[in-house]
Amino acid sequence: MNHYTVGMAGHIDHGKTTLTKALTNIDTDRLKEEKERSISIELGYAPLQLHEDMEVSIIDVPGHERFIRQMIAGVAGIDLVMLVVAADEGIMPQTREHIDILRLLGIQNGLIVVTKTDRIDEEMKEIVELDIRETIEGTFLESSLLFFVDSHSLIGIEELKKGIEMALEGRASRDATGAFRLPIDQVFTIHGQGTVVRGTVYEGIVNEGDILDLLPQRVSVRARQLQVHHQSKKSGRAGQRVAINVGGVSKEDIKRGDVLVATGHYETTETIDVGLTTVSELKFPLKQRGAIKLHIGTAEVYGKIVFFDRNELAEGNDDLVCQIRLDEPIVTRRGDRFILRRPTPMETIGGGTVIDPHGEKYRFGEDTVRKLEQKMDATPLERLYQIVTEKKLISLNEASKEASIDESDLKQWIQDEKGLVQLGSGELTSEKVIHSLKEAMVNDLKQYHTEFPFREGIKKAELVQHYIHTYPKRLVERVLEEETIVRGPFISLSTHIPHPPEQWKKRVEHALDNLKKEGLQVSAVVDHLKSQQIPDTLYEEVIHYFHQQEILFSLDDKLSIHRDPFVAAVKKLRNETEDVFELKQAKESTGLSRKYLVPFLEKLDKLSLTMRQEQERKWRVTEVENWLGNKS
Repeated sequence: MNHYTVGMAGHIDHGKTTLTKALTNIDTDRLKEEKERSISIELGYAPLQLHEDMEVSIIDVPGHERFIRQMIAGVAGIDLVMLVVAADEGIMPQTREHIDILRLLGIQNGLIVVTKTDRIDEEMKEIVELDIRETIEGTFLESSLLFFVDSHSLIGIEELKKGIEMALEGRASRDATGAFRLPIDQVFTIHGQGTVVRGTVYEGIVNEGDILDLLPQRVSVRARQLQVHHQSKKSGRAGQRVAINVGGVSKEDIKRGDVLVATGHYETTETIDVGLTTVSELKFPLKQRGAIKLHIGTAEVYGKIVFFDRNELAEGNDDLVCQIRLDEPIVTRRGDRFILRRPTPMETIGGGTVIDPHGEKYRFGEDTVRKLEQKMDATPLERLYQIVTEKKLISLNEASKEASIDESDLKQWIQDEKGLVQLGSGELTSEKVIHSLKEAMVNDLKQYHTEFPFREGIKKAELVQHYIHTYPKRLVERVLEEETIVRGPFISLSTHIPHPPEQWKKRVEHALDNLKKEGLQVSAVVDHLKSQQIPDTLYEEVIHYFHQQEILFSLDDKLSIHRDPFVAAVKKLRNETEDVFELKQAKESTGLSRKYLVPFLEKLDKLSLTMRQEQERKWRVTEVENWLGNKS
């Protein structure tokens, strides 16, 4: 299954929302204000069914100039754009600005859709098409297919669907191998469910139950439930529109522009080095350290621009390297596309790509410009580090090809560079990747130990499964060996010792004291927990903890004896009997009635301390001596 996102662009009231409804049978106008004014203010989304191997999301973006920020958030990260032009109006100011924004965002794949064709005749169609072709000449849309449609009568809609399918066919869907990242464009609450965030997955995979980071707040949340176009799913992947019910945070603590990411993989930043391309014509010059508004992903952040080779930006169609210093932190990575706008007077300045998401302070001058240009072009070693960071673990052969370097040079770099780590004879990773995995793993285990303090740890298979969507299994298992301890099938931090939660510690201790006082003829463990008003939801965890730690020894489903009287009884029975003994001797030694004596002796068999021989039992001498020695 390939997953794609198709965006609309075009002037206000050119029929984008009606076209979306004609394609999908879904009305994306969801606000009362939009209905009343017949314009789109917020982003609208709808699934488009083409064929079983292709899952497509349509994004309807606002066309009004006042809502350009929503438009940018909608088209960032799309796979195909449909430029919508009304037949009776043709190319309009917002159409031109949208084309500029799409170009600056690096969109390469598009179609042109002329709507409201019922309002013009055949001769006028030729004029409209000629006008559009002149406008898009020299842009990425120059060779795009053009479709005439009427969204009300559905004339041309089936042909358009086939055109969308053709444009997407053979196009690789987004790479889902990276660490999960979802820029949030909507947040809301559902009664009985809590907070829900929605957005397009930029990278990676998210699974139900994953622990994620909400940035820039640095809040840990759990993905409770996932939906893709109102259908419950166990996972969501790059390219899909996903709604995530998140636990651990309220709606008021999240806003559009925040980012949900895989734990430990992303950092926030307030300074980014960028390559900037300006629009064809600037209305006003932009001065050094002038105020700007950055649109990146779904975030919209104010800041200032810093030039290193000029004190003013006055010309259009210019390419330059510069720095953006922001008033608030954002989440981004090298290669992300952005749009830069002037807050007042409002206009689009340009757009480009992030060179370095963690820029530093540089001196004004050509040296800095050259440095940033080199960074933008990236050295082979820098490319290698970038590839290793993205792939996590890669064969030497693949690394050599992707970084365009000779394999002998690669092997020399591995020897010289402390940041590169070779696993075995043929695979490469980095200290940064290992550190990120260790950090994520330690944080996840800490959270698990906090949620389930009674347990010895998480099942190894479960932990490995959690990470192999993002990291290769071999790397996960290596880090597990270094950072954790194994207790049978369980994995835990070396510092973790199973224990009752602090709020129930005293009550658990009282229950144990009461059990200890009962000696060998005990009442049910549950009755003791109930008497201490411990919640029944904890009974299973508490009893498992007692048995796992050998604080209690179970006789049957309900009865368990405290370790101290149990060990004392075994020691007394061993001292008072020969290597072989009968039921009568055991009864005399322990003083137990048959109700307790039979399960007591069967427990000795299960512990491999004794072995039943018809009506007698025989001590396993070595085993019982070792067992008593360990319990003393």
